[in-house]
Amino acid sequence: MRILIMGNMGYVGPAVVKELKRQHPESVLHGYDNAYFAHCLTGVERVPESYLERQYYGDIRHLPDGMLEGYNAVVQLAAVSNDPMGNRFETVTQEINQQATVSIARQAAQSGVSHFVFASSCSVYGLASGEPRKEADPLAPMTAYARSKIGAEDALAGIEGEMVITNLRFATACGMSARLRLDLVLNDFVACALSQKKITVLSDGTPWRPLIDVRDMARAIDWAVQRQVSNGGRILSVNTGSNRRNHQVRDLAEAVAGAILGTTVHINETEAVDSRSYKVDFSLFEELAPDHQPQMTLQNSIQGLVEGLSRMRFSDVKFRDSHLMRLKILQAHVEQGRLTENLEWTGK
Repeated sequence: MRILIMGNMGYVGPAVVKELKRQHPESVLHGYDNAYFAHCLTGVERVPESYLERQYYGDIRHLPDGMLEGYNAVVQLAAVSNDPMGNRFETVTQEINQQATVSIARQAAQSGVSHFVFASSCSVYGLASGEPRKEADPLAPMTAYARSKIGAEDALAGIEGEMVITNLRFATACGMSARLRLDLVLNDFVACALSQKKITVLSDGTPWRPLIDVRDMARAIDWAVQRQVSNGGRILSVNTGSNRRNHQVRDLAEAVAGAILGTTVHINETEAVDSRSYKVDFSLFEELAPDHQPQMTLQNSIQGLVEGLSRMRFSDVKFRDSHLMRLKILQAHVEQGRLTENLEWTGK
């Protein structure tokens, strides 16, 4: 099997590369990335790309003709990857997350690729009170990031042919990575606890978030690159996570405090309720992928972060202004003239 992983040099990519190589040691794995975050390695002794047979560099908005020839599967991870970045670079978010994704999928179908896997998001449900959201429930994307994800899904549904398309609507990512991000709720709480012994929840703590560890995201992608049409249909959008990992934000903070002795939790009870709140039903994923279900518990993810950050000797109380926040990296590239406002390299 020959697999191309697009956006492999981000937060999730290293786990995906390692898992695919572990599960398919005879496979040929290639990466394609524009290297915004290539330098953001965190506490590793081996560069993740060393698991690949080849690493390509480039912007997915300008994919070379014929690039996808000969691959069995294409995994599309490349994205402007959260709400703050999506708000700051709204036009680029649309170009990369939606337009480029659809263009790549069409090129993949024309090139004879058998499986296309798109990293979508449960954030498409937006403010969703009541019962956990299922795939057929109404969507309410509230941010540029969420709108780009559902826009891509809608367009992918119109691609004809035999290529199997799987849109994995991932829960909120968490966990240790070879390119760690701290702009994610659980990761942020662990960083606060280790550096300050204090977690401040910037809302009233009631919003719901489903979580999935990057290692479990990799397991789901392993399922998707080999999924059969009989298992969910040729084009499938599926909530990807576990019903056991729907959490309220305040409970996440308390779990981290319980794992890191001496940590206190302060919740801003007077703050307005965060409008991004949703519980998600992952029953369909459990039914379709019984052998690729999430294995990491909340405690596993917390412990993995504690161990990883400790290896890094992490103690930065101002980490929200550091290279561990993806928006800060992009802003620095732009301010130093390395990237344009359209997030294209200038050659400087």
